[in-house]
Amino acid sequence: ARAAFGVRGVKLIADGIPATNPDGQGQAATFNLDTAERIEVMRGPFSTVYGNHAGGVIQLFSRTGEGDPRVRASVLGGSWGTTKFGIGAEGEKNGVGFVLDASRFDTDGYRDHSKTRRDQGFAKLTLNPDEDSTLTLVANGLRQPETEDPLGVEWETYQRDPRAVEDVATEFNTRKSIHHLQGGGTYERRFGEDRLQVSAYTGRRSVTQYQSIPRFVQIPTLANPERANHAGGVVDFDRDFYGLGARWIAQRTIGPGELTFTAGMDYDRSEDDRRGYENFIGQTLGLKGQLRRNEIDTVTSVDPYAQAMWKQGPWQWSLGVRHSRVSFKVEDRYIVGINGDDSGSVRFSETTPAVGVVYAISPALNVYASAGKGFETPTLNELSYGTDGKFNFNLKPSTSQQIEVGTKAFLGDDTRVNAALFHIETDDEIVVAGASGGRTSYQNAGRTLRQGLELAAESEFTRNLTGRAALTWMKAEYDEAFISRGATIPSGNRIPGVPQFAAYAELAWKPIADVTLAGEAVYRGKVQVSDANDEPAAPAYTLFNLRLAAEQRQGPWTFGQLLRVDNLFDRKHIGSVIVGDTNGRFYEPGPERSLYAGVNASYR
Repeated sequence: ARAAFGVRGVKLIADGIPATNPDGQGQAATFNLDTAERIEVMRGPFSTVYGNHAGGVIQLFSRTGEGDPRVRASVLGGSWGTTKFGIGAEGEKNGVGFVLDASRFDTDGYRDHSKTRRDQGFAKLTLNPDEDSTLTLVANGLRQPETEDPLGVEWETYQRDPRAVEDVATEFNTRKSIHHLQGGGTYERRFGEDRLQVSAYTGRRSVTQYQSIPRFVQIPTLANPERANHAGGVVDFDRDFYGLGARWIAQRTIGPGELTFTAGMDYDRSEDDRRGYENFIGQTLGLKGQLRRNEIDTVTSVDPYAQAMWKQGPWQWSLGVRHSRVSFKVEDRYIVGINGDDSGSVRFSETTPAVGVVYAISPALNVYASAGKGFETPTLNELSYGTDGKFNFNLKPSTSQQIEVGTKAFLGDDTRVNAALFHIETDDEIVVAGASGGRTSYQNAGRTLRQGLELAAESEFTRNLTGRAALTWMKAEYDEAFISRGATIPSGNRIPGVPQFAAYAELAWKPIADVTLAGEAVYRGKVQVSDANDEPAAPAYTLFNLRLAAEQRQGPWTFGQLLRVDNLFDRKHIGSVIVGDTNGRFYEPGPERSLYAGVNASYR
């Protein structure tokens, strides 16, 4: 919730390659959903064995090329000038499986100043060097040039016109360009019931972002000489990253039970050539001006881990432990005038154990409990600025203790229900310390508490009618008072960015084969936008969506059609919030009623 951008606190992985930087900042934009076969979500205490920022884990697995080769093409269009074109090929030839995909997505955006273009490419090859081994090679790229950033708006602006932007967005032409390219490979070899997995990856990410930081706060004066330390209003970096991983998975039958043991090590490293520039030239705003920052930021993590699972009769016990060492190093190359040398380094280490047990009361009813310890280092962005404008090497990681109990059950032959209760206590939560000159600095607060309930159910009412539903109730609050921006944040305040209630429901009907009509309902409770809870909260809302999908097969051809209506009843709502924005621009309005239609064809 407190991430300035990207994803924080949840580990993202795609085909074995981390989409999360070693510092914990993740980018879900690199996920290629067009080629996804499945997405796995791990929540609860056992996710902590994935190390730093693993409050949960989301893994995407792309399809493996199988069967006769086939080619496909698709086109989609709809509201707000949205179009998407895609082409691809996949299958298996001469023992080599392949999946290739390329797409272009364009939209003018629901709000003003929010035009976007995204070009994505993906390639995956699967080979079997011999009958006991598999080699998988994956490469993907993302190009997103000159994406317009509408920023958030003030409450009054949202009330007047949800599509509007504040003047600073157009005055500074706030925008962002991303170029991302990565590749990797995984080799797996079987030794009887045991397996060895080795993976490696590398890539480069380049980002240039024009922010709306006012011109005057970047210009030093006799009264404000500290402005010489300002890093400017343009962020520009080239990130080279790479990593290695190896694990051994052993399975043994020992007496009346079965043991699965996993041991491995991950090594991840990223190096940013980071520069900052003024976002003006003379009186003209939104241009790349003079250099104000130049440094090399390196983050390295080394994580050995082990996990054991013992299964005997109705019992299954799991124990895991990981030791993480995360190092940050800054080499300052911009030492001008009073802007001194901000070079330095800091290292964090933590051991995160987790234990769990499952008991099968019957083949249709399991109950379980788990407990674990997690930690989150400050991200590079959070370390970059202290209250004095320099690197904040005094910021500490936050640590958490988590407990979860739950049940997974089949009710009859056609209904599955999951339920979980959870309790999470966090120490040294990283929160906003202050913000000035367009820069946010962070500090460690006291304890926080998150506890709640999750329910999920899915059912086949008839052969042609299915339903799914999910509900989360979470009490997320500061459990100890702390000082932020000179004010006391009292114990009991809600953590901003987190709704207390969230729910989803879907009903799908298949009147005939290969035709599906479905309705969706999405509910989100109100969301606080600041630690003080003294600004208007983003109101609760309920949205209804409809979709119609059909498919026909004619010889080697397959044709598909999709029609979708989002926000059917045209509900005005705030889709997301920017937590703790100093200028009061907390709110990012979601779109009105939107209509999309698409067609696709494939030839085998």
